[in-house]
Amino acid sequence: MVSFVADVILHFMASSSPPLERVRADIRSLLKAQAASDALAAYYALHAPTHQVKVVAHYAENQPNGFLVSARTGLDLFRPLVTFRAPEASVAEWLFREGLTPGRPVYLTVPQALGPWANKFLDVSEVELHRVYRLRADRHQVLMNVLAVTGYDANGAPRVEIRSRNELGAVAGLNWQSPDFAEIYVYTDPAVRGRGWGKAVVSILSGLVLKSGRTPLYVVAESNDYSIRLAEAVGFEDTGVREFVANAVLPA
Repeated sequence: MVSFVADVILHFMASSSPPLERVRADIRSLLKAQAASDALAAYYALHAPTHQVKVVAHYAENQPNGFLVSARTGLDLFRPLVTFRAPEASVAEWLFREGLTPGRPVYLTVPQALGPWANKFLDVSEVELHRVYRLRADRHQVLMNVLAVTGYDANGAPRVEIRSRNELGAVAGLNWQSPDFAEIYVYTDPAVRGRGWGKAVVSILSGLVLKSGRTPLYVVAESNDYSIRLAEAVGFEDTGVREFVANAVLPA
């Protein structure tokens, strides 16, 4: 009886997933944390709060060669954000099988080069290409507005907004921030567009991000001309990085 229990325990230990921190340490070498192309993946795979993420790693000859991360975020309350890295199609397929729940939609965002594997193994819809912009300190256009108010969100990240008659006209905040980067989002009420409020809140927030020692990033759909013009007016430059973004489902 004792031997049977010991065998069960040993089997459980051998088959259970390694701790998240160990997986994070293993896959760190697969990412260039200081490159805009890997900034989002590096944040969720390496830095996001542990209770928000699940990371699955693929190993070949005891060395990691791919991973998939699924994260609960405020970007979409119903779909987890998912990104992955894989050197070949078979690894991508394994990661999907191990890391995704069949039939459950996810918000997939991956480098454009990995898009074909998502198309091959997942049911994808609402596909977009997103541009990744970055802001250098020497290109930052300071656009102040006396109506702008700076505060902090529930996570302690800076947030800048402009209100008119107690109605929110424009707001800029952070989707996430890592030791190296911070991704800025902005919303401008269509009724107040043309007043420069969106540019002002993004410019002010960008200055705060730069002061923190991080590089501001701005990710925008290629079809969103208004948002592209806003980013470029503040001084953001196109990195050339393109993200394949889609609603994705692993078939049952």
